[in-house]
Amino acid sequence: MLEEQRLWMYRNIPRDKRPEKGNPLPPQIFNEDHYCGDYEDFFQSKENNTVFAFLGLSSQPSVKVSERT
Repeated sequence: MLEEQRLWMYRNIPRDKRPEKGNPLPPQIFNEDHYCGDYEDFFQSKENNTVFAFLGLSSQPSVKVSERT
């Protein structure tokens, strides 16, 4: 990770998500400039089937494509 990117990450993590000592460890997940969470938050969103909401995305309906022969 480039130093500039790492510093940006540190500056943009909400204070309540920062460790008491040291810097937060990657991965820290962002959608553009919006902080989504860390790995544990992502894992919980997978367990709760809320990954799209966690990432700040609108879910896309699944579309089954049939093949014509």
